[in-house]
Amino acid sequence: MTSTATLYEQLGGEETIGKVVDYFYELVLADDTVNHFFANTDMEKQRLHQTKFISFALGGPKRYTGKAMAKAHEGMNLQPEHFDAIVKHLREALEHFEVPEANIREALDKIATLKDDVLYK
Repeated sequence: MTSTATLYEQLGGEETIGKVVDYFYELVLADDTVNHFFANTDMEKQRLHQTKFISFALGGPKRYTGKAMAKAHEGMNLQPEHFDAIVKHLREALEHFEVPEANIREALDKIATLKDDVLYK
């Protein structure tokens, strides 16, 4: 049976995505590969922003109004290992909340489409 629910709805909406984002940033901030990118970041604001972005990217009802990915990552010179670390932590966070593997793959496929917009900027 095919569901017409968006991935956002399947995952439990913004409240669940917010919990995933909180856990995701715990993993990110503990990882020396990428935590330095957040040294001067207001993490509360970042968590809210990321929750809105991921909610929108997964088919949520609210339109994302933040900066374009290339603009948001300008001057960071993110390399493939940084992107891969972020994807790994997102996978771990989704697994932690027992998101089904098919949904994890769908979410990570959507995130993968952003790779060219964030690397080497």
